Amino acid sequence: MRFAILGPLRVGGGEATITAGRDRTILAVLLLRAGRVVPVEELIDAVWEDRPPATARTQLQICVSRLRHRLATLGPPVEIIITDPVGYGVRIEPDDLDAEVFARGVEAGRVAAAAGRHTEARQHYRAALALWRGPALGGIASRSVRRRAQTLDEQRLAALEECVDVELRLRRAADVIDELTESVERHPLRERLRGQLMLALSAVGRQADALAVYREGRRIYAQELGIEPGAALQELHQRVLAGDLALAGADNRTIVPVRSLPRAISDFTGRQETVARLVKEIEGDGVRIQLVDGMPGSGKTTLAVHVATALGERFPDAHLFVDLHGHSERTPLTPAAAMATLLRQLGVPAKRVPLDVDDRLALWRTELAGRRAVVVFDNAASTAQVAPLLPNGPDNVVLITSRRRLVGLDDGRPSSLTVLERDEAVELLGRVAGAGRIEAEPVAAAEVARRCGYLPLALRLAGARLAHRPGWRVSDLAERLATGSDPLAELAAGQRSVGQAFALSYAQLPPPAQRLFRLLGLHPGARFDNGVAAALLGVPMPASQHLLDELVDAHLAEEVQPGRYRLHDLIREYSRTISGQPEHATERRLALERLLDHHMHVAAAIARTIELVGSPSLSRLPEPTRLDLVTATAAQGRSWFDENRAALTALVRLAEAEGLLRHCWQLARATWRANFDGGHLDELLETHTIALRAAEALGDDEAIATTLNYLASAHYRLARFTEAIRLMEVALVHRRRLGRAAEIGSTLGNLGVAALTNGDYRRGKEYLDEALALKQHSNGAHASFLNNLAYGLLCWGRYPEGLRVARHHLFLAQQHRDTRHVALAMGHIGMIRHRLGHTEPARRLLRVALRFKRQAANRFGEAELLNELGMIEQETGRPERAAEMHREALLIMIEAADRIGQCSSRNLLARAILQQGDVASALDLHRRVLEDATRLGSRHEQARALDGMARCVRGSDPGRARTYASRALALFRQIESPDQHPTAALLAELG
Repeated sequence: MRFAILGPLRVGGGEATITAGRDRTILAVLLLRAGRVVPVEELIDAVWEDRPPATARTQLQICVSRLRHRLATLGPPVEIIITDPVGYGVRIEPDDLDAEVFARGVEAGRVAAAAGRHTEARQHYRAALALWRGPALGGIASRSVRRRAQTLDEQRLAALEECVDVELRLRRAADVIDELTESVERHPLRERLRGQLMLALSAVGRQADALAVYREGRRIYAQELGIEPGAALQELHQRVLAGDLALAGADNRTIVPVRSLPRAISDFTGRQETVARLVKEIEGDGVRIQLVDGMPGSGKTTLAVHVATALGERFPDAHLFVDLHGHSERTPLTPAAAMATLLRQLGVPAKRVPLDVDDRLALWRTELAGRRAVVVFDNAASTAQVAPLLPNGPDNVVLITSRRRLVGLDDGRPSSLTVLERDEAVELLGRVAGAGRIEAEPVAAAEVARRCGYLPLALRLAGARLAHRPGWRVSDLAERLATGSDPLAELAAGQRSVGQAFALSYAQLPPPAQRLFRLLGLHPGARFDNGVAAALLGVPMPASQHLLDELVDAHLAEEVQPGRYRLHDLIREYSRTISGQPEHATERRLALERLLDHHMHVAAAIARTIELVGSPSLSRLPEPTRLDLVTATAAQGRSWFDENRAALTALVRLAEAEGLLRHCWQLARATWRANFDGGHLDELLETHTIALRAAEALGDDEAIATTLNYLASAHYRLARFTEAIRLMEVALVHRRRLGRAAEIGSTLGNLGVAALTNGDYRRGKEYLDEALALKQHSNGAHASFLNNLAYGLLCWGRYPEGLRVARHHLFLAQQHRDTRHVALAMGHIGMIRHRLGHTEPARRLLRVALRFKRQAANRFGEAELLNELGMIEQETGRPERAAEMHREALLIMIEAADRIGQCSSRNLLARAILQQGDVASALDLHRRVLEDATRLGSRHEQARALDGMARCVRGSDPGRARTYASRALALFRQIESPDQHPTAALLAELG
């Protein structure tokens, strides 16, 4: 069976098989969207447009049923029309619909044309165009059908234009004149068709007719659109007037083909999309100058030669190649010397080559005129070197490669080569080293490709090393690249090496750009900005931006997005190699100190906007010396931490390795809040562990105490309360020795929170009372102590006292316009009022606090409030909504790596699930929490899990429920939790 829509609708070979108008419209819409479900509303709109009847859905069902019956009589199964809750669709095979066959044929033609196989391309195009019988779905007046059918008609015209391009290249101009004439009459505003007709007429010697076609088009454009013809059509008109169209064939010289291209490599790998695009732009769009730039070793020359070879059939008269030595150990060729080389390739005797440069240029262009030639200018140094060499003939194509962006060549279409894709890189490695070896060790091969940075030159050299060392395994080379002191030394073969390729580009940089390149290797991050460059150099940002642009133009740095740069892994390794040379030791040390200072000051500036006002340890960090850089960068806020988190951690490691111990603890301290709030506890632990070693080596009590205090916060968040308390007690000893009341109070407050969370409410309150009694702390610190005390009283069940403290906290926060503490205080007031039974006021307070915490990106606080709101939803008879909130809170707690928070969220989620009637799932979840909480030592969450388990089995196994409830009650009483009262009531009910 076959459906045809490229013309009047045809089913099974006849046009009258589907006669009902509505049925034809419905089938047309379904075929236009073959393989997809068409919504009922869209079908109704197609059939009735703006005036659907009230019974439209019923009538549509009748039409579909009739269609199914009619199609069944023609052979296919009834289920060819499928029903979906949304609408209907048709399920057909790829060869059942002529539009699908047409699309595949056109694509095959494009692929063949891009590869230079023009005869094959013509066959595909003509077979596809032969499927058309008239306008798509002619005779169906539905606006919806016509709109989509017009898209198909446009695709046919585009395919015809592409086919004619191929046929003109095949010298078949006479064959297409009649078809083009008819098409131009039907589509008089289509410039490409009109231009093709002019070309075809010129090719058969009918220049006068070609000019008439232009004049008629110009008249129509003026009358219909009020505009002149486009630039391309105007240029074609001038060429017809001048008689210089190559197709017109005025030159009767005997042209001997010239073949001077280097041999195209047989193992060319990847870049298929780039090759296809370049060929299409040259053959289809008429782009005659292509600029191929890229970093050293990216395969520019290989690509250019490959494309030039692919274009050989289209440009058969001359294939020319000249190495301009723009980046080599030799002096770059002058334009005059390059022209002499090219003229000799064209067979011009040396005695005929003029000495005068202008005369030589005239001869070069004269020799090239009338030839269909492709010229490769390889390794260009600059625009000034290559611009005089450009031919002006319409049948000449120029491919220029350079390590620099040749921004001065306005006529050129630039293409910047990146590295290969991972799979392409492994494939290239296999083609050089042997596919069998690579296939035998796929993991090691992928690692070698990664260590080569997917750079073609590096991959070829790595493959060559393997090919010449048959005793090596691929994993042996991977290990050498990973562990060797000089990875670049491994990527060398004979006279070729990756390092040498980089050295040639580096040598041509001006000295200031060389200095920046050397220093950028110090930055350990994947990306950097101009602030980093300015800090490394110690210069103003406009100066460093100019030098960054210089590196980008030289492809020694890449601008991955506006204002964000990166170095390729191997280029970074080369940069580090240079900066590590003895003559650069002082420069390197000073730049590293500036780099660390920059990141510490930016981190501290952002931290001051999200931490407590007047935080003592933060305020004691040194003032920045480059306020311009700090101000410009810190404006990014928290997103700067997100972007630079890995680099900040690496910088702390680097500072320790370089003996810059002060920078270790100061940078760790400045990044603490972002890591803590974001749940990046691995980074927090690593940076502060390194910082503690550095502080101890310095013998700096203040640095030791500060680092211990913040290192404890990671252990606290990981529910390692004993270790957190131990670290803070040591910090307290150091701070008492220093005699600074503010820091003593801060540590006491933190100890109080840790004790409260560990279930030791009395001890926690003692710490907080002592902290408050000091009365020598900032307003921010005082608010923090009140916050912690309110939390402790809440957990302890002393609600009236807790409410007074929380309201005092809110008053102080509002007085000082501290939105972070306003959110904390409102959250605690809402929680306490919830416990006191003030449900609706509590809900309002909690929602406002939740909004504040989301704005501040306080993920833990957000989850805490979601859990509280979920409890209210459960208590007011909405367990489904409660479960949604607890699940959201759980995801946040997992993201923040808060293990106790995860236990709490799961316990509350299990309660909501139980209320929905899913006893088994609730019981399983409580059991998992019991295991986790026992391992973490959280008595409160153990007790909540046991209480939940008792409630799950109370109906099926009262004895086991009593056991669970008894254990829960004992734990609640140990920590004096108010949650003991509901559990005691449950136990009393169980008897």
